[in-house]
Amino acid sequence: MTVVVWIAEGTWPACVDAARVHAPQGAELVLLHVSGQDVPGVAHGAFAGLLGRGHRERDPGDQVERLAAASARHLLDAAADRLGRPCTRLERTGRTEREVVTAAEGAELLVLARDGDRTRLGPHSLGPATRFVVDHAPCPVLLVWPEPAPGAETLPPPPPHRHR
Repeated sequence: MTVVVWIAEGTWPACVDAARVHAPQGAELVLLHVSGQDVPGVAHGAFAGLLGRGHRERDPGDQVERLAAASARHLLDAAADRLGRPCTRLERTGRTEREVVTAAEGAELLVLARDGDRTRLGPHSLGPATRFVVDHAPCPVLLVWPEPAPGAETLPPPPPHRHR
């Protein structure tokens, strides 16, 4: 059994804890971190547009990419330490939601956390990338709250009743 655990800033501890509890012993655990290309891309574009195409060695996008890679390694190391079980660390770069869905192909379980409005129950508790992953995951999904879930009194009101 392969279990992919999406390691994202701010919510990863809950995902790792859920994997520890719900992944059977002997499962292949894959800790996945995805770095988006937006910020490095903007830095590369700004450098090229404002300062011309020369002096590639001064491109700030390269530094942003190095910092993102170092941050990903740090998060994956911290997640592996918290997991306390053998695991594979997987770093990907690209459109986050698509990279997560692609990485989950062939897995038996994908663990991820709510990343939207966590003060109430309901659909807004999922950010856009997480909503995409939940809607398109090619395997079962374990969706966890990064902190205790809000009470049922936070449910949104039902839609108004319409007579036909």
